[in-house]
Order: sequence, then structure tokens, then C-alpha cells
Amino acid sequence: MSDINQSRRRLFSRRKSNAIRPPWSRQDIEFTDICTRCDKCIQTCETKIIFKGDGGFPEVNFSIDECTFCQKCVEACPEPLFTATDDSPWQIAATINDTCLALNEIWCQSCKDACDPRAISFIPAIGKAPQPQIDTDICNGCGACVAPCPSHSITLLDKKKL
Repeated sequence: MSDINQSRRRLFSRRKSNAIRPPWSRQDIEFTDICTRCDKCIQTCETKIIFKGDGGFPEVNFSIDECTFCQKCVEACPEPLFTATDDSPWQIAATINDTCLALNEIWCQSCKDACDPRAISFIPAIGKAPQPQIDTDICNGCGACVAPCPSHSITLLDKKKL
């Protein structure tokens, strides 16, 4: 294939977005093909975690607050972007990076205190601060652990990548 054809292919190929979309967003579609950017989900979000992201499409920012799974974004959307709300809201789970205070021998359990499903536990260790552990089977992806983390060490990732 010529260099020109490869350049064209790269120009018109879609980039897979790493954005976290609102809960219950369908995974079997290209979100940006169907979303009209009407902002109804943004306006109805009770915790204001949905914002206008790349290209004006809705994204979720857990550093603001958590998702309460109120389903208002689903109800407000006029497009077929969402699955049934009895399905799992996301296929994401919390992960802790190495800037975590507990991993650096400073006693902190802010994330555990914020986690209602109790997916985050701390394992006692001799001679050092208890070490965090996340049970990804219990984590519902609500993001409640993100904002309280003083070292910004928690992110939510696709469970398939964990």
C-alpha cells in the first residue's frame, strides 16, 4: 500500500475514545454516531459529574463527585444510547496507582471510607501502613472513591483492561 493511501486511512479512521460515558451507555454502538449532543443528560445529572467533553459529547468526571445511579441521564436522553437499567451501569472499576499515600507508608484510608459497596479494603502489613486492595467484582464503578483521595491516586478503568 502506498504512503498516500496509508495516510488517508489514518486520517479517516476512528480513534477509540477512552472517555467514560454516562452509566448504562450501550457498548455495541459508536456513542458519537448516535448522540446528538443535546446536553439533556448533563442538565439532569444530580451530582453534576456529566460534562461536555471532546466534540461536545457527554463524559463523566469522578473528580467532581460520584454517580448515584439515579438514572436521570437515561430517562432524559431522547436517543437509543442506553441499555436497560437493570443491567450493570458500567464495565469499569477503580484502580489505585503508586502515588497512593498508603503505598508510600502514610496511613490513609479515604477511599475505603467513601466506598459504599465495600470494594476497597486495607490489608494489614507488619511495619508499614495497611495496603489497599480493590475487589473488582464488587466495585460498581460509582467513583465515590476518586474525589476524596488526597493524592489523586484512583482512576476508573475498563474491567477488561485490569
